[in-house]
Amino acid sequence: MAQNTSANPLYLEWVKEWWDTARERNSKSVTTYKHAYDSLKACPIAFGHPGELQQLKGFGPKLCERLTEQMKRHCEENGLPMPTRGRKKRGSRAAVGDADADGDDGEEDARPAKKARKGKAYVPAYRSGAYAIVMALSEPSAEGQVGLPKAELIDKAQPFCDASFTAPPDPTKFYTAWASMKTLEQKELVYERGRPLKRYALTDEGWEVARRIRQTTVAKAPPKPIGVAAKPETKSSRPAAPTRPVAPTISLDDDDDEDDEKDEPPIPAKSSQFSNVVADGNAVPDESALPTFTPIRMQPGTFTVELVLDVREVRAKTDRDYMQQQLTKLGIKPIMRSLELGDALWVAKHKQPNWLDRLGAEGDEVVLDWIVERKRLDDLIGSIKDGRFHEQKFRLRRSGVKNVIYLVEEISLDPTHFQKSEEMVQSAIASIQVVNGYFLKKTQMMDETIRYLASMTRLLKTVYESKPLHVVPTNVLTAKNYLPLMKCAREKYPSVSHHISYPAFASLASKSDMMTLRDVYLKMLMCTRGVTGEKAVEIQKIWKTPYDLVKAFEGCGTGEEGKRKRANLVAARLGHLVGRKKIAKTLSQKIAETWGD
Repeated sequence: MAQNTSANPLYLEWVKEWWDTARERNSKSVTTYKHAYDSLKACPIAFGHPGELQQLKGFGPKLCERLTEQMKRHCEENGLPMPTRGRKKRGSRAAVGDADADGDDGEEDARPAKKARKGKAYVPAYRSGAYAIVMALSEPSAEGQVGLPKAELIDKAQPFCDASFTAPPDPTKFYTAWASMKTLEQKELVYERGRPLKRYALTDEGWEVARRIRQTTVAKAPPKPIGVAAKPETKSSRPAAPTRPVAPTISLDDDDDEDDEKDEPPIPAKSSQFSNVVADGNAVPDESALPTFTPIRMQPGTFTVELVLDVREVRAKTDRDYMQQQLTKLGIKPIMRSLELGDALWVAKHKQPNWLDRLGAEGDEVVLDWIVERKRLDDLIGSIKDGRFHEQKFRLRRSGVKNVIYLVEEISLDPTHFQKSEEMVQSAIASIQVVNGYFLKKTQMMDETIRYLASMTRLLKTVYESKPLHVVPTNVLTAKNYLPLMKCAREKYPSVSHHISYPAFASLASKSDMMTLRDVYLKMLMCTRGVTGEKAVEIQKIWKTPYDLVKAFEGCGTGEEGKRKRANLVAARLGHLVGRKKIAKTLSQKIAETWGD
């Protein structure tokens, strides 16, 4: 019987079309469609609703459901009514057919059958592992192939996914985006074929899901950019973020995070290789004592903006190159070195290596006004408890960099453990934004951090590479005049951004060059648990030096009365302050035990 003389030509045409598609895709459903086609072709009975075809060989619930969806689209496109499904006969009554079937039975038969609730069709979340796998397997290049092996599938799927297919979201986890494959197989959207080399391919339902996805999303979507919305600023010297599509909008004000190795206290005896580039110099009493200089001008086109990443920024001790490798895949090749301050920063690298040397600045890199301090959530909690949190913020403030990004990776922690520290973390985050004026950026995993750094690099290239840079000659800089000099330059020339060479920046950032007696004193005070930077400053205002504080405790006398006076000494002078500056009696007693006993 020819197709056009079939009792069900439309259904036969659709089944034939799907059969041909299955053969092109080397799908395992070829046999199913062949049986269905042969059965329908040989059937002389005309069917109305597709659901009635289940009585034929080869037609199961899934195929009939697919035909029903196809019929709905066909009727909508052509303005036709949807066929209704015939009522099922009740076997006991149909067999008898005599007059004892009363009116009640007739009314029961006429009552419409209750429709079964149809489950919501599964569609993978955008840029999830399942979404990426479906998109990769439904690429035009995948048609006609007998599925894809795992390695090739991962390579094709990764650009569609925010999470990594090869590395867990953080070192404490063991699953990757590939775990979504189990879900797809359970929902019969993907199936395995081949031994010993497994290959993965979409089922017919999988192809239908892929079709729906591509109707609602942009095919081959690139990784989502993590945009940057600059914090409102009155000074025109702040680089303005160009308009661009953004994902989560962020303020540039996040702080630090370091690997376990990086969080170890630095060894004082080991000095920076750049420590002698900038001299200590003398204190600057007022603006008139500042040196005058003619800035070195770097013209657009003579330099490129590059990301510099600390070599200690590692995913795990056994996976030290992960960040560098993933950034390279995103088109950003970072410069790797041990940074004196921060976990990432950006430099303008001159194309002529010795050009800056000839004009009074070392090296061939100029530090831009952006720096990142990255912390995992567990590291942030640890740094708050041991005082590193305040010490790191102190060093960032002394760096002179205008735009500090405090980046916090909110990895999952044990809820019981985190609840104890949640209030402390929220207070620290508020302090970062309100007290320090930094921008806070939160990410969920290292992969999101990597995409953010790549996006920031592309953004800063557009901001800086199209305008000249003004570099301060290193010979006019000292550790004492650096901050006043930069502040004066920014106030006098708000439309011009002044920068220094990377060796000069590293020299100024090294602790030994930056520390004054006051700095050392404040850090000594902050070694007592509970003494924050704000409290330490208030103590230093009253007792100017460590000697003054020790003498004040000695003046309290001896014995029990002297011990009581020492315990209340600091609280008596600072207990009246409000908020973070206030020092209560309990903390005053701790300070007395450290400095007075």
